[in-house]
Amino acid sequence: MAKKVLDALTAKFPNAVVRTASPQGDEVAWIKRENLAEVARWLRDDPAMAFDSPVFCTAIDRLDWKPLGVAPSQHWTEDKPRFEVCYQLRSTKHRHRIRIKIAVPESDPRVPSLAGLWKAFDWQERETFDMYGIRFDGHPDLRRIYLYEEFVGYPLRKDYPKEKRQPLVRRDDLLINPIKRTP
Repeated sequence: MAKKVLDALTAKFPNAVVRTASPQGDEVAWIKRENLAEVARWLRDDPAMAFDSPVFCTAIDRLDWKPLGVAPSQHWTEDKPRFEVCYQLRSTKHRHRIRIKIAVPESDPRVPSLAGLWKAFDWQERETFDMYGIRFDGHPDLRRIYLYEEFVGYPLRKDYPKEKRQPLVRRDDLLINPIKRTP
């Protein structure tokens, strides 16, 4: 059913859609970063689309991505964007869904925020920023959501050292603090 959504999306935005696919029945559209906000607004506002339910926002780190059974030409290499930001949307009215993917280069890890269109993406974009370091332009409150501000790096990136030590930060404003100084 959502194949009709991919066809309508490609017809409406032929220059914004990089490619589409339906792996295992999941409709996926790769959209150019600069067209994301316009495409998302149309998906929400067009009565035939009516994507009113944001499901998730996350990122994929393609560093060293070489899955079995995939042609070597599709494997990740340094000349391809390292990250993909993924948004899953659902229409409760039409009962269809779509996944939007945006290629994001490591040298410029940012995409337009969709938190202004779907409020539920507010914290999910913050989580993606906190874990992957991808900035969401126009986000109303882009700051770390899980980790403290002094945390160095982004722990879900594949090149983050798993044994890395982080600075121990004393927080005198917390009621219960294991490293709080007592007078």
